[in-house]
Amino acid sequence: MKPYYADEHVTLWHGDCREATEWLAADVLVTDPPWGVSYRHGAWAGKHNPAAHAGIAGDRDTSTRDAALASWGSERPALVFGSLRVGFPTGWKKALVFEKPVVGAGLFGQRDPWLMNWEPIFLLGNWPNQTPTRSAVIKTRSLAASGYNGYSTRAGHAHAKPLDVMEALIDACPPGVIADPFAGSGSALVAARNLGRQAIGVEIEERYCELIARRLAQDVLPIGGAA
Repeated sequence: MKPYYADEHVTLWHGDCREATEWLAADVLVTDPPWGVSYRHGAWAGKHNPAAHAGIAGDRDTSTRDAALASWGSERPALVFGSLRVGFPTGWKKALVFEKPVVGAGLFGQRDPWLMNWEPIFLLGNWPNQTPTRSAVIKTRSLAASGYNGYSTRAGHAHAKPLDVMEALIDACPPGVIADPFAGSGSALVAARNLGRQAIGVEIEERYCELIARRLAQDVLPIGGAA
């Protein structure tokens, strides 16, 4: 089986990460898996609302996420995005915060005064012993999540992550190859390449593989772009 895309830094495989296991050869896991919340959103459909979609593969429960993490094991370091609405990953040691911009984020499903404009990022596995120097709150320079110029709109993926956030996370990771078995729109892969690191990605939906391949084929990538 040939990779869907490959260059000197990144290899991308099209398939189910439980079957396409090349990513397990990496050293550090940085991924935004299906959360297990059965998220569906069909309202406000249009080219400026990539959040309108029929759902993410494997999102009915946490079994897809949990199977991938079990394959990765409990020893190697991992950063895993998640949700407060479902069970947290087994063995998590610390939760970082991805603070989203207030424009176009954390609105759907909220009927109280507060936006849900942040997500937890779970720290798992063994990390090098060191003195902490970085904030546990990771912010983006992007001004909006969705809408005409939001990072998810530009990425064409409902659950995109900003490129600057992924670069900040990967920059703090120990040396080695980065794995993202739920590559989505490819920001972890692009961020790793921008930092001069090797990365291995897997994506189950071919339309997103094509999106990732186009992003990786670009010579110039926007700072603070979408994931």
